[in-house]
Amino acid sequence: MSVGSRHASRFEKKDNSISDQSQTVIAGIDCHNDLDVAAALDPLGRVLGAESFPARCAGYRSTHKWLASFGPVAAVGVVPTGSYGAALARSLTERGCGVIEVNQPHRHLRSSRGKDDATDAEAAARKVLSGEATAAAKDTTGIVESIRQLSVARNGTVKARAAALCQLDGRRTLEGKAAVCARLRPDTRLLADPAQDAKAALRSLGRRIAQLGAEAAELERRLDRLVAVAAPTTLSRLGCGTHHTATLLVAAGENTDRLSSEASFAHLCGAAPVPASPRRTERHRLNFAGNREANRALRMIVIVRLRYCEQTRSYLNRRVAEGKTKKEAIRCLKRYIAPELAPSEPTSPPSQPALHIYRNVPGRFTDQVDQKTGSDHMERQPQQPRAPNPTCLQSGSSPTAAQWHFQKGSPVCPPQ
Repeated sequence: MSVGSRHASRFEKKDNSISDQSQTVIAGIDCHNDLDVAAALDPLGRVLGAESFPARCAGYRSTHKWLASFGPVAAVGVVPTGSYGAALARSLTERGCGVIEVNQPHRHLRSSRGKDDATDAEAAARKVLSGEATAAAKDTTGIVESIRQLSVARNGTVKARAAALCQLDGRRTLEGKAAVCARLRPDTRLLADPAQDAKAALRSLGRRIAQLGAEAAELERRLDRLVAVAAPTTLSRLGCGTHHTATLLVAAGENTDRLSSEASFAHLCGAAPVPASPRRTERHRLNFAGNREANRALRMIVIVRLRYCEQTRSYLNRRVAEGKTKKEAIRCLKRYIAPELAPSEPTSPPSQPALHIYRNVPGRFTDQVDQKTGSDHMERQPQQPRAPNPTCLQSGSSPTAAQWHFQKGSPVCPPQ
């Protein structure tokens, strides 16, 4: 049942034909911690109604029932799908509704129309109707969601342990001091003695550090097993460890068909430049949007390969000699690595996760410059398949543009 209809009076039907049950419905939902506000539009953009529902299982069922009362639900724009709207997105997907991920409304819209839940829900529906919002919501029912949850818990544990270690100071290493503090034996009979109270505080701190370290180790073991199942070939690539691979998997999501090409994955990671050409001047600028954690993972992979891969260092030196700065050359390298890790449409049976099937499709590199994006790219020419080589120095293979998967090919170095 809905918990309020204060927004419905703003959306009175002006024509009885609008409520025809044969019409399709485009909906927008603004999600919050305890309340979800939904707005429904017809294909012409006329508002059918708005209603609020509790953010729990019964409210999700009521939301779908209310939307279906206007007609078949064509698409639902949810704001946001990764936090407050994650459970609602799963519920609507199970009921056959296409869920579209919608960002927050533009600030110009808020300044002209104000800010409330009903307005945000209507704006989300209009973004879906106009085609401005087209990204499908991430599937949070597979192995990638498990990896994300373990990664969040592990990162929080590591940060808490680092904060506890920062409270120790002295000549010894932090881990050594923590072990010493955990073995302190304060005298409980001397409650007012500052020395004994200091021992008690240090022992508590040392034991906390040891406990957090054990929790982080356990989470890392579970994460290692999950990532090895989800992307085993990626782990064999130079610089692609468990945490970097997990970050890229979480950025792409379980339903990899939401990414149309390797270029979309590069844009998602913020590794592709965006056009910034006034009039006749053709130039590009950095993409400050995208998943910053995935962008950092790509950068760390580049840094590792610069340390251990001779071909990567040769490419960097050549680009610097051409006039690029070291930062610009590293950005080109990140753009090279993004296609190597880009996913494609799932090829596994529906009963299995999409990232459980991998293929190795070699190809050749040809150094070119993309005239549309102004960035380096690699022309992929298919060859006869051969066994993948996990080392960085074997750079003679690359996945074709129609067969991107986490990680199937073995291109790990740019051309010289």
